[in-house]
Amino acid sequence: MLDIRFIRENKDVVEAGAKKKHISVDIAELLRLDDERRSLQESTDNMRARQNEVSDQIVKVSKEEKETFLVEMRELKEKLQGEEEKLKVILKSWQALMLQIPNVPDISVPDGESDEDNKEVKKWGELPKFDFEPKSHIEIMEKLGMLDLERGTKVSGFRGYFLKGDGALLSFAIWNHAMDFFAKKGLTPMIAPSLVKKESLIGTGMLPQSEEDLYKTQDGDYLAGTAEVATMGYHMNEILPKEELPKKYLSFSPCFRREAGSYSKDVKGLIRVHEFFKVEQVVLCEASHEESARFHEEITKNSEEFMESLGIPYRTVVNCGADLGLGQVKKYDIEAWVPLENKYRETHSASYFHDFQTRRLNIRYKDSDGKTKYVHSLNNTATASPRILVSLVENFQQADGSVKIPEVLQPYMGGRSVIEAE
Repeated sequence: MLDIRFIRENKDVVEAGAKKKHISVDIAELLRLDDERRSLQESTDNMRARQNEVSDQIVKVSKEEKETFLVEMRELKEKLQGEEEKLKVILKSWQALMLQIPNVPDISVPDGESDEDNKEVKKWGELPKFDFEPKSHIEIMEKLGMLDLERGTKVSGFRGYFLKGDGALLSFAIWNHAMDFFAKKGLTPMIAPSLVKKESLIGTGMLPQSEEDLYKTQDGDYLAGTAEVATMGYHMNEILPKEELPKKYLSFSPCFRREAGSYSKDVKGLIRVHEFFKVEQVVLCEASHEESARFHEEITKNSEEFMESLGIPYRTVVNCGADLGLGQVKKYDIEAWVPLENKYRETHSASYFHDFQTRRLNIRYKDSDGKTKYVHSLNNTATASPRILVSLVENFQQADGSVKIPEVLQPYMGGRSVIEAE
């Protein structure tokens, strides 16, 4: 959420940012509501002040004067109740519009109409050249007893899957390697809940915009699609000591997405599933654009180095305005090479938000000048499974149908260097 004062003072900038993100918002209506809100707030504050003033005076005056004050108090109470009801209605509309105002993208964010307009900024690794007819991850994993989609659908429905045998072990190996790898980068490991209250989803900007992709419980709570949600909620309504900043977390959780808007996309295989697992980097830092930009590059580099440790070819793109979410100032996607599709597919997203999320979540710190400020927040995928298996298995497949295990994962796979049919 942006500061309403910032919106008032930078109306053109906010409108231009919304246009760059291809988000339709009515800034003029918001400012009209804000004028009305401020006027009603001032009016009710003045009436409450008058009530307090009369309450102090009424015990000191004569009987006749007391009757006059009592009449005034009755009239004031009735008028105040009416103004407070008006204020409630205005506040509801004002808050709903405030939640729709997007953050202003960084000047370095390219223009564009869709993710097709994202700009490549880095490419790493040699694409594999096969001297045999390569197979899809589905065919490879099913033949090696690593994956069962048929029974997954029987048990879980559309997009259901079972990872089994070496498929399950390979996932555990990747998670364990990720926890070891990123912990060395100074991040604190955390297992975060998937079941979260609405407040954390509103705070991170997932609601109200992405509700169709969320699973909701009968109690009105939600299953989150990323550990970012719970991790950001961890410090909700807290004032952090400045000396504890930055806080860097490495959070693991099961994740859930309905994929409501992607029903016909990637219907087979492990690219797009309803239930998956993520290890997520989350950073809270001082309220400084320079600090946010620096940590954004740092967490992106962390994930690039993780991909390089696995030996998976990838590229990094900077997302265009149309491919930014409501709160993101800037975002990088890391995309892994998928041989059977002959293209790169997104596996990691790194974003920074300035105080967009922390203003909603009320996460603050006291600066050295004594002022209380909202911290800045960032997040980035460390690894997401089973999606990462798609690129790993297809890039490391061998002519005999086996799959080479990346060297860094071999210690977690009993020292084996290859997955092969028994």
